Amino acid sequence: MKLNRRDLLKGAAGLGVAATGVVGAPAFSQGSTKVLKFVPQANLANFDPIWGTQYVVRNASQLVWDTLYGIDNKLQPKRQMVESEEMSADGLTWTFKLRPGLKFHDGSPVRAVDCVASITRWSARDPMGLMLKAIQKELVAVNDTTFKWVLSKPYPKMLFALGKVGTPICFIMPERIAKTDPFKQIEEYIGSGPMRFARNEWKPGALAVFERFADYKPRSEPANWMSGGKIIHFDRIEWIIMPDPATASAALQSGEIDWWETPLPDLIPLLRRNRNIEVDIADPLGNIGSFRLNHIHPPFDNVKVRRAVQMAISQEDYMRAIVGSDTKLWKKSASFFTPDTPLYTEAGGEVLKKGPQMEAAKKLLAESGYKGQPVTCLVAQDQAITKGMGEITADVLKRLGMNVDFVATDWGTVGQRRASKNEPGKGGWGMFHTWHAGADAATLAGNVGVRANGDKAWFGWPNVPAVEKGVDAWFDASTLEAEKKSFEDINKAAMEEVVYIPTGFFYSYQAWRKNLSGITSGPLPWFTGVKKA
Repeated sequence: MKLNRRDLLKGAAGLGVAATGVVGAPAFSQGSTKVLKFVPQANLANFDPIWGTQYVVRNASQLVWDTLYGIDNKLQPKRQMVESEEMSADGLTWTFKLRPGLKFHDGSPVRAVDCVASITRWSARDPMGLMLKAIQKELVAVNDTTFKWVLSKPYPKMLFALGKVGTPICFIMPERIAKTDPFKQIEEYIGSGPMRFARNEWKPGALAVFERFADYKPRSEPANWMSGGKIIHFDRIEWIIMPDPATASAALQSGEIDWWETPLPDLIPLLRRNRNIEVDIADPLGNIGSFRLNHIHPPFDNVKVRRAVQMAISQEDYMRAIVGSDTKLWKKSASFFTPDTPLYTEAGGEVLKKGPQMEAAKKLLAESGYKGQPVTCLVAQDQAITKGMGEITADVLKRLGMNVDFVATDWGTVGQRRASKNEPGKGGWGMFHTWHAGADAATLAGNVGVRANGDKAWFGWPNVPAVEKGVDAWFDASTLEAEKKSFEDINKAAMEEVVYIPTGFFYSYQAWRKNLSGITSGPLPWFTGVKKA
């Protein structure tokens, strides 16, 4: 009898408590209503929300650091640390006043100079921040509670920039920490958010712990995504790293953990049969799968090679590798933007709509002059999403006639290595897989993946002036029609030059014990308002 991977997963997970001994799960204490045990999507390998853009880092950071503004579930920015703001009549000067009584975890007050330093570090890495930096004349603290930002031209989407949910988020840190070089990781984790980071208990690959900050001052408004009063009902939140899905499934069923961020779709039927477990779609805005290419080194510095791969892929193959056979969980999408949102467009996406054209792709690859250079594929094995897509890509590239250098690694290492601009054979890379949350890709406020401004672009560093022209048009747009036109232009140019290859649109599940209440959907796990009976 031959067992496949999915049979093995279901069998191990179905053993419940007993399975934890088989697959090596650690033993955890149970029963406390003051402790939440959470299994995140990946290992928290680093903890600097500005240095990188990994969602797992952002998700942890929302507990520790607060923001000046926060996006709500209608994708609108709301005041968070800010009490009031004022824009001059000409749109060139913004003045921000902080709420009184804000404190950092070390007991020091949050000051305007902390905000200035934090904005400065963030703006060196974030696409919207870079746009603001380019038109900045002055960013200064007026006094301890007020700072002023003077621009050379109006920037109508200022509040979106400071409150967006897409990485990197403008989290506020003490001045001494925020003065760290934005291209080096911070070594001190002090914020003003509802939870402190227990640095002494951090064991990358195993455990990260967050403890209640007694002096956190929440807003009076109800919590709504990144906005409102972030009230945590736990003294302690433990992030327990479980890269093996069977281990996590068994631990959830036995009550050893409370909440699993990204359960494997194959295990959902099993979890649903357990009367103590709730399963639901994690984010109604879904995700866009991404085949990210390195534009600065061969072979993907050649647009014909990029187009050949674009022609060869099957979105259906990628989506089934991620979510299995449930067709309600995915759809084809010839777009860099979120389906069923006001600005969605598939302009220029005919190549993806046609589906795989392998023979035409082989012909184009031959015309490109490709000389057999290895394609270094960074494939994280501890993420079901990236692992599934990576296996499909290796097969596609081999059938296309390309030389595949398959690097099986973990998500933390991908996060480190993708920042390298070295040649693929010297510590660099050729491609990696990731995904972009629908909340990020609905506008350009957080859609880092589609930006194509060379060295200032996201990993892969595409340089496509036509895309950036469309980006500028969106930021300057004053009507919905103008915004739609800019998105059409961006999608066409990004498809033609293959900024990256969208592998399809999909939904993910989350699962939790039914003794938890207050869990809501969204682009990241919201811990505010969650309680345990």
